[in-house]
Amino acid sequence: MKWIQAIQHKLPQHKYAINAKILGDTAECAWTNLGYWDDATSSYPQACMQLAEHLAQSVQLKRSDRVLDLGCGQGASLRYWLDHYHIQDLEAVELQQQCISNIQKILPQIIAIHHQSFLNLNEILFRQPFDVVMCIDAAYHSDLNSFLHSVHPILNSKGRLGFHYLMWSDHVLNSKQKLKYRGLLKAADVKFENLKNQIHLQQLIEQSGFEQVQIQDFSVNVLAGFSRYIASRPKGKRGLDQFKIAMTAKLCQALIDDGLVKYVQISAVKI
Repeated sequence: MKWIQAIQHKLPQHKYAINAKILGDTAECAWTNLGYWDDATSSYPQACMQLAEHLAQSVQLKRSDRVLDLGCGQGASLRYWLDHYHIQDLEAVELQQQCISNIQKILPQIIAIHHQSFLNLNEILFRQPFDVVMCIDAAYHSDLNSFLHSVHPILNSKGRLGFHYLMWSDHVLNSKQKLKYRGLLKAADVKFENLKNQIHLQQLIEQSGFEQVQIQDFSVNVLAGFSRYIASRPKGKRGLDQFKIAMTAKLCQALIDDGLVKYVQISAVKI
C-alpha cells in the first residue's frame, strides 16, 4: 500500500488546489486565477490583479461596502480588497481548510472566513446581508441557477454581484462537437449542461432576481493570455502540479481556437 500513499502524497490536497509558485507567484497570499492579460502585462500576479480589478470596477466596489469574497483561494484577492479598496467589513468563503488556516494567520483583520461551498451559503449564519458579493474565476465550476439561488438571499436590496462564467457562442454544435466538449469541459470540472448562450444566460440571471446585467467577453485576454503565458515559461520539473497547469493552458487554447466557448465577466444588481 506504500505506493498508494506515495501517489496520494504527491496529489494536490484539494481538486482546486494550485501550486502558485509554478505559475510565478511566491507570495504568502498567492494568486491562483487565469489572469487578465494585455500587451502591458509583465507577470502572473499582475495579470491576476487585473482580473480582480476588472471585477471590482464592474460592481463599483467602494470602501464602505460590506463585502463577501467567494472561493478566495490563498487569499490574494482578500489582501487586494484590503490594500487597494480599504474594505473594512470583509468576509470570505473557501473550501480548502489549509488556505483558510493560512489566511487567518496572515490576514487577521478579515472578519470571518467560512469553510463551506458557495452553493450552500444558507448554512452560514452571516451577521447581516452584503452590499457586494464577488467570485473570481470559480463560479463556472457550478450550476449557475444553484449559484444565483445561493447568493441572492445574502445580498442587500440593490446589492451587487460580480463573477466569471463560461458561455456558448451563438454557433450551434454538431454531435461530434458536443461529444468533444463534454470531455473537454469535464476535464476542467465544468458540466456541459451548465453552459448557456448569452441570451439564455441573461434570462436566467434576471429570472433569479437580478437586473442591470452586464456580460463582458474576456476570452482573448483571459484564455488566450493564460495559454500564451504558460507556453512562454520554461518547462519545470515534471509532476502532477505541472501537468495540471499545462492541461489547463491547453484547454484554454482549445477553447480559443474553436471559438465555441466564451469566458465572460458578469455583473448584476439584486432587485
